[in-house]
Amino acid sequence: MKRKPPIALIGALLPLLPSCSTTRALPEGSFRLAENRIIIDNDKGDIPKSELAPYLKQRSNTYFLLGWNPFLNIYNWANPDSDDGWSRFCRKIGQKPVALDESSVSGSVSNLTGRLRYLGWYNSTVKSNITYRKRRAVVTYNVSPGERYRIDDIRFSLPDGSSGEFAEDFLRDTANILIHRGDWLSEQLMETESVRSTAAMRDKGYYDFNKNHYFFVADTLQIPGKLILDYTVRDYTRNESPLQAEPIRKFRIGDVTIEHSPEVPFREKVLLGLNNLHPGDIYSERAVNTVYSRMSALKLFNSVSVEMTPSDTATVDCRIRLAESAIQGFKFNLEGSISSLGLWGISPKFSYFHKNIFHGGEWLNLNLQGNFQFKFKDAARSTEAAFSTTLSFPKFLGLPYSVFKGPRIPRTEVGISFGYQNRTEFQRLISSVNYGYFGMIGDRYQYQFSVPHINFVYLYDLNPDFEKILDTNPMLKYAYQNHFDAGIGGSLFFITDSDLVPKTSYSFFRAGFDLSGNVISLLNPVLRQDAQGQALVFGSPYSQYVRFELNAGKVFRFGREEEQAIAMRGVIGAGYAYGNSSAMPFEKQFWCGGANSMRGWAARALGPGGDPPNYAFSIPSQTGDTKFEIDIEYRRPLFWKFEFAAFAECGNVWNIKSEDPDSYGNIRDCYKTLAADWGLGLRLNLDFILVRVDAGFQLYDPVRAEWHGPSDWFEKGFSSVHFGVGYPF
Repeated sequence: MKRKPPIALIGALLPLLPSCSTTRALPEGSFRLAENRIIIDNDKGDIPKSELAPYLKQRSNTYFLLGWNPFLNIYNWANPDSDDGWSRFCRKIGQKPVALDESSVSGSVSNLTGRLRYLGWYNSTVKSNITYRKRRAVVTYNVSPGERYRIDDIRFSLPDGSSGEFAEDFLRDTANILIHRGDWLSEQLMETESVRSTAAMRDKGYYDFNKNHYFFVADTLQIPGKLILDYTVRDYTRNESPLQAEPIRKFRIGDVTIEHSPEVPFREKVLLGLNNLHPGDIYSERAVNTVYSRMSALKLFNSVSVEMTPSDTATVDCRIRLAESAIQGFKFNLEGSISSLGLWGISPKFSYFHKNIFHGGEWLNLNLQGNFQFKFKDAARSTEAAFSTTLSFPKFLGLPYSVFKGPRIPRTEVGISFGYQNRTEFQRLISSVNYGYFGMIGDRYQYQFSVPHINFVYLYDLNPDFEKILDTNPMLKYAYQNHFDAGIGGSLFFITDSDLVPKTSYSFFRAGFDLSGNVISLLNPVLRQDAQGQALVFGSPYSQYVRFELNAGKVFRFGREEEQAIAMRGVIGAGYAYGNSSAMPFEKQFWCGGANSMRGWAARALGPGGDPPNYAFSIPSQTGDTKFEIDIEYRRPLFWKFEFAAFAECGNVWNIKSEDPDSYGNIRDCYKTLAADWGLGLRLNLDFILVRVDAGFQLYDPVRAEWHGPSDWFEKGFSSVHFGVGYPF
């Protein structure tokens, strides 16, 4: 008999939660703020509510679904007159009801009116209305936008006492002005322009110049029916009087000193190379920011400050201060999963890092990681262990620092790794060496380029039964053979929020490629060949292929406090073997399943396409030449530090080449063999780390070519549970 969850009982209890009181915990005579409503008369133009909602002084409780917040109910289960254990528990995991503060309503009206004026809607009116029903209150703000005025002309005025040099620099910069004839007049526009222009002037040497030197006056009297904007720069600020006026002068760099704690030994030559501020140079705010970015990029100092102090009326001294921080430490990460087939997976990773190993900002990373898959009371095992070390230098080896003018200097990285894999079918050793460069373009793009990367794979102790299977499947045999892999590769990565646990909306994009074997192929005429005609390097065939992968996503945050999120991701990848290779190396093939991909399946348990599991492997090892996957996940807080997630995924891997005409694993059948799953997740978000558990259930299995419903999800082979650290994407 199939065991089914008590869905009927759950369905009977859920409706009872909303019926529980949400106002029991309120003080006598008060009302719960159930909702704030902003109604905008948009006849005169479109004003998004998102521009106004943040300026409300009091927010109502958030809701889970359709105006229902179960944790608001849970909070009210507590006895308001007691502090017993049950009441403390309910208050801890519940959400306290927001009691309406009527005085905040008038403050919100004032805030909304001020915001409208800042956006350029003058003489707007905002009226509030409070509706009481039982012990709930709904506050409605009726917004009637005022008038808007277009700028007909702009008139510039510069201080008489300023040097001709300043006037020349300023007027030359007006080509970049943000205010134009025909624009709507607004404080927001004028504020944005003053900030932009200030940065441009400070970058030209005007150190003590700031946005308070700007004055804007809208003149509607000089020409009736016309608005003339007086754009004025004065030699005194808004906080000063004309008696305090001083000429606006350019400054030059005076003394430059670099200070750091003796607790962090550092070669001065490196710091001098990174510094681009020199005595006698014209002051430039961009150059100051460049020094700050370069020093911060070392990730060695707890804080970096570049202090500029005037020494006279035309000279400013620079003091670069670097505060010490921990230069070495350890990291530990753990992922795990269990499928309904009883397959367990554990993937620990231990890392040691040193950020100043040779006293020049060199990063040393040592990593030890494993991947262990097994079934209890079963001889099937898969044991993987790998050790890797990388050494990164804070410069582009072979080129001086002076070649790079911007805030980002590429780093050079050298890496070596050794891996061991022990499966029922074979044992394998993998060693690799890579040399390359990585760095940033702007503030958000990261790139990495390897020239070259070299891998050597050696298989031994093959199971006789597995060897027989390889002999009957040439494509599989080419994937599982000793091989030498040498080529180039690179990746480009972009993310708008690099925090470990992001709290804002963000986007990410990663593109990577590998190109292997082409240079070696030029030596084919002089290389020894095996019986199959493959050219050999160090006694093993070399791999020749091209591979690329794109991974992109977006996380939208919404809700009153942006506490909820919708996360989406798409993955597409393909690899093609040619020339000296008939199949992609196994370690370069794509796979699905696991803690971060198609969570209804165990790692490497899905695909290719609709082909059944390859029983040549006791532990799943389903891979393909191509991959496509899309994921969507809903996230929201539950109580305390816990978060809830619901997700749905669709994808699979396929082969480009196949010698079996009856195979459903070929890319030509991809539209027929897309797999689908859904699931629920629970996360513990401690801000500095996020621990999660996800349960995935199969919706469509391309092997069986059938959809699965609730009666199947709790049966053997239709679900998986995964443990991990950090969001899956």
